[in-house]
Amino acid sequence: MEDQLKKKFLLKISGRKNYTEFEPERMRFHKQDFSLEILNTSRDDQHLYEYSVSKGSEEEVWQIQLEVFEPVANPSIRILRRESSNGSCFLELRCSSERGDGVSYSWDSRDNGAGGICSGNGSVLNLSYSLRSAAFGCVCTARNPVSSRDVAFHSSQCGSEQ
Repeated sequence: MEDQLKKKFLLKISGRKNYTEFEPERMRFHKQDFSLEILNTSRDDQHLYEYSVSKGSEEEVWQIQLEVFEPVANPSIRILRRESSNGSCFLELRCSSERGDGVSYSWDSRDNGAGGICSGNGSVLNLSYSLRSAAFGCVCTARNPVSSRDVAFHSSQCGSEQ
């Protein structure tokens, strides 16, 4: 309980030109716009920050919650289910990324030839198409607030090993 009442200062400004950086190796203060940059951000930096300005007997306080995200790794597509009959193909595909925080997935056509067959949100895409139709490609995009990566799947041979 005692730790909750402690504050750790990164920067203290006195007057217009005097300031003290308490962790100069970890942060950089930009005088021109009064912004504070945290260098080599890590998960340990993810918490609530407070910015306060005192003028006489009044104080204004702003609180900022910093979120730190690991970038998305290159995704891969796995065939969960494959069926072909009567000249049609049914595939259930799963797109996944091994690393990344808060990853979301979306699907789209690699080109305009798929007629929306590849459109979807979420990691799983169900495809049903005629084997006689032209080959097309579906692209899975894995993204989070700091990065985005794509991987493509081609419809040829009803998803046989490529």
